Amino acid sequence: MSRTTSESGSGWSHGPLPANVRIGANTLITADYAFKRFRSKLSPALLMGANCTMDGVHFAIGEGGRVSIGDFCYFTNAVLLCELELRIGNYVVIGWNTTIADTDFHPLVPAERIADAIACSPLGQGRPRPEVAKKPVVIEDDVWIGPNATILKGARIGAGAWIEAGSLVTRDVPPRSRVLGNPAQVIGQVP
Repeated sequence: MSRTTSESGSGWSHGPLPANVRIGANTLITADYAFKRFRSKLSPALLMGANCTMDGVHFAIGEGGRVSIGDFCYFTNAVLLCELELRIGNYVVIGWNTTIADTDFHPLVPAERIADAIACSPLGQGRPRPEVAKKPVVIEDDVWIGPNATILKGARIGAGAWIEAGSLVTRDVPPRSRVLGNPAQVIGQVP
C-alpha cells in the first residue's frame, strides 16, 4: 500500500488528497496532474462515491465549483472543467479524452473577450473579469460516454443514455437514448 492510499484502498496515487476532497472506499485517483488546476474553496468541492477509478482524470475546478460523482464509476483521461456544478450519478463510464464543461470560461461577445484577455494578462493588474455564463451539467445513472465526447454547460444526460464517441452534447439527452454527432442527435434507443 502506498503512503497516499488509506486502509480501504482509496486515495490519490501521487500524494495526499486536497483537504476539501471526499472519496469513498476503494476509490482510486491516478495522474500526477489530477489536481493541478483544482482551486475550489468549497467544502467538499469534490465528493466521490465508493469503488470508482479515475484513471488520468484532470479535475479543473474553479473557486466556486463543486463536483459530485456517484459509486462504481470509471473515467479514463477525462477533463472535468467546473466553475459551478457537475453532478454525475452511479455506474457512469467516461471514455478517454472526453471533456465536460459547465461554462464557456471566456465571454462570447468580442468586446468582453478583449476585456477578459486584458484582465487575465499582466496588464490587467487585478482588473475583474467579465461575468461568464455558467449552467450545471447533470449526468444521471448508468450513462456510457464514448471517447472524445464533449458535454457542454446546461446539458442533462438521462439515465441509461449512450453517448457515441466524438459527440458534442449541447442540450438534454433523454433517458436510454443513443446520441451521435456534432451537435449530438438522437439516433436510437438503448435496448
